Amino acid sequence: MSNVPHPTAVAIDRSRSDEREAMEIDVLIVGAGPAGLAAAIRLAEQAQTKGEELAITVVEKGGEVGAHILSGAVMETRALDELLPDWRQRGAPLNTPVTEDEFWYSTSGGGMKIPGWAMPKAMHNDGNFIVSLGNVCRWLAEQAEALGVEIYPGFAAAEVLYDDTGAVKGVVTGDMGIGKDGTRRGAFEPGMELHAKYTLFAEGVRGSLSKQVIAHFDLAKDAAPQTYGLGVKELWEIDPGNHRHGLAFHSFGWPLDSATYGGGFCYHLEDNQVSVGFVVGLDYKNPTLSPFEEMQRYKTHRHLRPFFEGGRRIAYGARAINEGGWQSIPKLTFPGGALIGCSAGFVNVPKIKGSHYAMKTGMLAADAVFDAIGAGRQRDEVTAYPATFADSWVAKELKAVRNCRPSFHFGSLIGTVVSGLELWTGGKLPYTLGHHRDHKATKPLSQVKPITYPKPDGTVTFDRLSSVFLSNTNHEEDQPAHLRLTNPDTAISTNWQTFGSPEQYYCPAGVYELIDADGGGKALQVNAQNCVHCKTCDIKDPTQNINWTTPQGGGGPAYPNM
Repeated sequence: MSNVPHPTAVAIDRSRSDEREAMEIDVLIVGAGPAGLAAAIRLAEQAQTKGEELAITVVEKGGEVGAHILSGAVMETRALDELLPDWRQRGAPLNTPVTEDEFWYSTSGGGMKIPGWAMPKAMHNDGNFIVSLGNVCRWLAEQAEALGVEIYPGFAAAEVLYDDTGAVKGVVTGDMGIGKDGTRRGAFEPGMELHAKYTLFAEGVRGSLSKQVIAHFDLAKDAAPQTYGLGVKELWEIDPGNHRHGLAFHSFGWPLDSATYGGGFCYHLEDNQVSVGFVVGLDYKNPTLSPFEEMQRYKTHRHLRPFFEGGRRIAYGARAINEGGWQSIPKLTFPGGALIGCSAGFVNVPKIKGSHYAMKTGMLAADAVFDAIGAGRQRDEVTAYPATFADSWVAKELKAVRNCRPSFHFGSLIGTVVSGLELWTGGKLPYTLGHHRDHKATKPLSQVKPITYPKPDGTVTFDRLSSVFLSNTNHEEDQPAHLRLTNPDTAISTNWQTFGSPEQYYCPAGVYELIDADGGGKALQVNAQNCVHCKTCDIKDPTQNINWTTPQGGGGPAYPNM
């Protein structure tokens, strides 16, 4: 083994509970994404309408609201219409209605455009808007703060607190000023304890505390495994002559093979900007597949490359996406709180949308919590939330498309046929397919043909490190690595020797690097400062040996307009 220090080699000197300050609030929301902000607004509106005081606090690990938000995104406004019916008058940043819908099956040399009449209604984007979801969240935060909600960006929730009965009591924000060696520096500040009557987890996909709560209360015991995709996205400013304002372009097929699930998008926003992205299902088999490189190849297709000629790339990012759907939703409540939004997996895969589900489930949970507090309750299970969810349009839509994603486990041809039947029949197929865990799909290197990707041209295609630069990612250098190996030896004895170290391929930020070890052999170097918080390593590692934890406050990407 190498003498390269591993993330688990550090014993961190954490603060004691008697050193921390504690703040008592009514409702704590972890995460300032669409779900958390919608919940906060709903709670504050309810309190205002009924003339009651309610202390609502939102903590957000990003340095500002929206800094870690990344999505396509075409937004359906159904939940926003319910939450803030006058959103247009309030100046919501929904500036680009979809005016053109194109859906393609792509081949290496061309492809076939699928006519609109052949596409199920759910796949049409009439009435939807192309948006920067980060900007939408910034605007939602303004609406929440105007109602008296306290929002604290740069405060990562690092630990779940439980009371004497075992109920969730709140969270502890991360300590500041812990050095790379695990000891306290002169600028050390202990985290703060936030105690709440109810805590809503709205951390997004594979949230670090949501994952712990799901395991602690065994919330997923009756659900199928969650499955995921990795979305890699770029924002471009293109030549006005190549811009088609309001175009929503989607495709599947090339550059992926028929056994790998995924597809791409190209959305034309205002101001000659285009967001282009590619999603790869993380149940892919070949350990040398790189979602980042597939995204770069995607842009070279003859239907896409002309958009980018003469343009310039202005932002980059990556994020995991829930793909499990209806059958992968865990139990939503536990003593003291609930899961909302992508923390619970609310994404409609064939629609390629989830932000409106995040907002609606945040609103449903907010209603249940508000009523519980009004009745004098605290830290019990707000069972009204799963009950109203089961009767909501979110549940009905998710159940109706439950077989679309898992049908692709049988290949793209069968998947296309089955998902088409599912969509055209409104979910009336008499069965529900299951999922397997993404990391178990990875084959040993000896059983696959390694993939060789073309070198970037520096015009339309690029390398990972120059891409990470555009994500504005920054982590304070003198801190313990937030990516931790449960067993450092496994990185070489299994990941390298059996699978060829897939982490060096799937990571879209170049965090994991194989280097020559002192004395011979290989070692895994973890460049945690590059991490864009996509969570892929926490999902796809073959032995589940990598644990993603929160870095010290405010670290990570700072996405503009993503």
